[in-house]
Amino acid sequence: MNLAVETEQEADGRWIAEVPQIPGALAYGADRREAISRAEALALRVLADRLEHGEMPRELDEVFLVAV
Repeated sequence: MNLAVETEQEADGRWIAEVPQIPGALAYGADRREAISRAEALALRVLADRLEHGEMPRELDEVFLVAV
Protein backbone atom coordinates (compact mmCIF):
# COMPACT_ATOMS: atom_id res chain seq x y z
CA MET A 1 0.00 0.00 0.00
CA ASN A 2 1.38 3.35 -1.05
CA LEU A 3 -0.54 6.54 -0.52
CA ALA A 4 0.78 9.58 -2.35
CA VAL A 5 0.96 12.98 -0.70
CA GLU A 6 0.77 16.00 -2.98
CA THR A 7 1.85 19.44 -1.78
CA GLU A 8 1.50 22.98 -2.99
CA GLN A 9 2.42 26.35 -1.55
CA GLU A 10 -0.40 28.89 -1.40
CA ALA A 11 0.02 32.55 -2.36
CA ASP A 12 -0.04 33.54 1.33
CA GLY A 13 2.92 31.26 2.08
CA ARG A 14 1.02 28.43 3.74
CA TRP A 15 1.44 24.88 2.47
CA ILE A 16 -1.36 22.49 1.63
CA ALA A 17 -0.94 18.72 1.49
CA GLU A 18 -3.43 16.19 0.18
CA VAL A 19 -3.70 12.41 -0.01
CA PRO A 20 -5.75 12.11 -3.23
CA GLN A 21 -6.68 8.44 -2.63
CA ILE A 22 -8.45 9.42 0.62
CA PRO A 23 -11.25 11.95 -0.03
CA GLY A 24 -11.05 14.76 2.50
CA ALA A 25 -7.46 14.05 3.60
CA LEU A 26 -6.27 17.58 3.03
CA ALA A 27 -4.46 19.80 5.52
CA TYR A 28 -2.67 23.12 5.78
CA GLY A 29 0.59 23.82 7.57
CA ALA A 30 2.93 26.73 8.20
CA ASP A 31 5.61 24.80 6.32
CA ARG A 32 5.67 21.84 3.93
CA ARG A 33 6.62 19.25 6.58
CA GLU A 34 3.82 20.33 8.91
CA ALA A 35 1.23 20.15 6.11
CA ILE A 36 2.44 16.66 5.13
CA SER A 37 2.33 15.41 8.73
CA ARG A 38 -1.18 16.73 9.24
CA ALA A 39 -2.46 15.22 5.97
CA GLU A 40 -0.89 11.84 6.76
CA ALA A 41 -2.39 11.81 10.26
CA LEU A 42 -5.80 12.77 8.89
CA ALA A 43 -5.63 10.03 6.24
CA LEU A 44 -4.89 7.45 8.93
CA ARG A 45 -7.80 8.68 11.06
CA VAL A 46 -10.17 8.47 8.08
CA LEU A 47 -9.03 4.91 7.28
CA ALA A 48 -9.33 3.85 10.93
CA ASP A 49 -12.84 5.31 11.14
CA ARG A 50 -13.92 3.45 8.00
CA LEU A 51 -12.43 0.21 9.28
CA GLU A 52 -14.14 0.61 12.64
CA HIS A 53 -17.50 1.03 10.89
CA GLY A 54 -17.07 -2.10 8.78
CA GLU A 55 -16.07 -0.29 5.61
CA MET A 56 -12.81 -2.03 4.71
CA PRO A 57 -11.03 0.53 2.53
CA ARG A 58 -9.30 -0.80 -0.58
CA GLU A 59 -6.16 0.92 0.67
CA LEU A 60 -5.98 -1.62 3.52
CA ASP A 61 -6.47 -4.76 1.42
CA GLU A 62 -2.78 -5.62 1.59
CA VAL A 63 -2.14 -4.44 5.14
CA PHE A 64 -3.96 -7.08 7.18
CA LEU A 65 -3.75 -10.82 6.63
CA VAL A 66 -6.22 -12.64 8.85
CA ALA A 67 -5.20 -16.22 9.60
CA VAL A 68 -7.86 -18.88 9.19
